[in-house]
Amino acid sequence: MNRHFWITALIAFINSLSFTILIPIIYLYGKQFGLNDFQTSLLFSIYSISQFFATPVIGKLSDRFGRKPLLIISLAGTVTANLIAGTATTAIVLFFARLLDGITGGNASVAQAIISDITTPENRAKGFGFYGAALGLGFVLGPAISLFAQQISLGAAFLVSGAVAFFALLITIFLLPETIKNRANKAHNIFDIGLGNLIKGLAIPKIGILLIINFFIGTTFTIFTYAFQPYFLNVLGQNSQTLTLMFLLFGVLGVIMQTWGVSILSRKFNLVKILFLALFIRSLSFVLMPIWPSIVYFVVVSILFSLFNSLVQPMINALISLNAEVQDQGTAMGLNASYLSIANGIGPIIAAMLINQSHPITYGYPLYLAGALTFLVLFLAIITRTRYTPTVIQITNS
Repeated sequence: MNRHFWITALIAFINSLSFTILIPIIYLYGKQFGLNDFQTSLLFSIYSISQFFATPVIGKLSDRFGRKPLLIISLAGTVTANLIAGTATTAIVLFFARLLDGITGGNASVAQAIISDITTPENRAKGFGFYGAALGLGFVLGPAISLFAQQISLGAAFLVSGAVAFFALLITIFLLPETIKNRANKAHNIFDIGLGNLIKGLAIPKIGILLIINFFIGTTFTIFTYAFQPYFLNVLGQNSQTLTLMFLLFGVLGVIMQTWGVSILSRKFNLVKILFLALFIRSLSFVLMPIWPSIVYFVVVSILFSLFNSLVQPMINALISLNAEVQDQGTAMGLNASYLSIANGIGPIIAAMLINQSHPITYGYPLYLAGALTFLVLFLAIITRTRYTPTVIQITNS
């Protein structure tokens, strides 16, 4: 891996840090504005749905005009949105900030396209593994920083997140070179990326089926990520500090698995089989989580979940990258991030609709649903594997 890769990984880490500072507090922050469970789910959804429409545009623009300028725009939007959210006095302003962050939040897909630009096909999965580990490290330190920021206020966490994103912006401006070598030359198609093109993306050979699989993967995961918080707080009787510590645990285990774990598993399995294993453990964990309302039991199952869940997105990203044409890496990653974003928007709403605050048992229903649906996703991935398995699928350790 060269210098440009590590600069990109550093930017991804800092960006992940900014994002994960907020994850443990968005639900509780919404509650401070008097929002109910369904309304707080919309705070998650409005960000993701706006990303759904904006990210493919950013990805395709990065193919045309370069990765660096689009990454700068995306990070600047995150900085501005978090400053607005942290100083919001009404729920409407808070919703606007989340919308703005989503519209400009295409930095992940651009960073993934950069990884595709600077890694060889043989090392693509390894590159995305390290990229995933960088994100995972952000999941470790983000909640830790969030714990300190929460001592001031929940709004302060947004301000700290904005400051961290600003640091990533400076690194991008002054240290990151342009990595794209073969820019797309179809200028008239740059903004032609509406719903019609998103549907056309499903017809792209090998890429389309991966977009469908990742859409359902994202939906089941965000059903969990939203439902996990009210379940943890209301059924297990925990508070914002222990909730943040759980996210810290997820991050630590994710980093371990995406570094050492991938290296160990890749000696025996290719990345398609690793994906299948990770999906199976994830689905099993979702079903097991709400069976016994004990904090110790929940933590044990969460450890199993965290170890294997952290493998899913790196494997999917690597498969999409390996199946996309060189000049279309940004477009493919943008489409992938867009479908993942709409999944992220749907998941919290589904989870919130299943919860009835007057009946605590219902807090476990979304977890059972996430588990059942993930089993179906695994089945879909298995029966369609010949349609997306690339020629180079073995993760190398060189």
